[in-house]
Amino acid sequence: MSLDEYRAIIFDLFHTLTSADIMRLPGKGTSELLGVSREDWNKQLLVYSDERLRGKMTEPYEIIEKMAHAIDPGITTETIKAAVTNRINRFKHALVNVEDTTLETLGRLKRREKLLGLISNADVNEILGWRDSPLSRFFDSVVFSCDVGFVKPEKEIYMKCLDELGVLPGETLYVGDGGSNELKGAKEIGMTTVMTIHVIKHFWPERIAKAREYADFEIDGLKELLSLNN
Repeated sequence: MSLDEYRAIIFDLFHTLTSADIMRLPGKGTSELLGVSREDWNKQLLVYSDERLRGKMTEPYEIIEKMAHAIDPGITTETIKAAVTNRINRFKHALVNVEDTTLETLGRLKRREKLLGLISNADVNEILGWRDSPLSRFFDSVVFSCDVGFVKPEKEIYMKCLDELGVLPGETLYVGDGGSNELKGAKEIGMTTVMTIHVIKHFWPERIAKAREYADFEIDGLKELLSLNN
């Protein structure tokens, strides 16, 4: 395989192009500010993922309040407001402070006349910093789940991006860390899949084996895309 075989490359966003876990703001995280365990907080992120990620909940305070009060109804308004501000700022920080090698790689792909797409399962809090992100200038199609009402690995969210790029699945590489079964969804509609492990190997190495089942290729850093071959 050579990049010359593909007209387009579609990327996942978080844990692929940037990561709030790596580009973390100094200070306390959301769960710590709320005074709850990280385990309980992560459970609520999953419980309310459908409402958040499909854009059924669009008010930043409401999103955090619903999850916080599901854990502890006694958490105060002031505490929740602080947690909302912190979470928004944390994701903005990740979107604005992107590794130089990532930006260089995207720039080189554009110079090779590749069409670039982005598909992200994200709620409104997580993408408020997108317009200020240096990533935003590289993409010909940007599809956020909270805007379109579909989530990976549903076929519709991939097709939305492919239609905007004007390409077929067989002409397209999909690059992601494998979260949300994204590689499975991309592969099932005919895209060639590339799993990147440069973030998840530090935080969730146990996820790699399962995601690898649907990866045609595996890379550590995005720069490896430029020399990807069979």
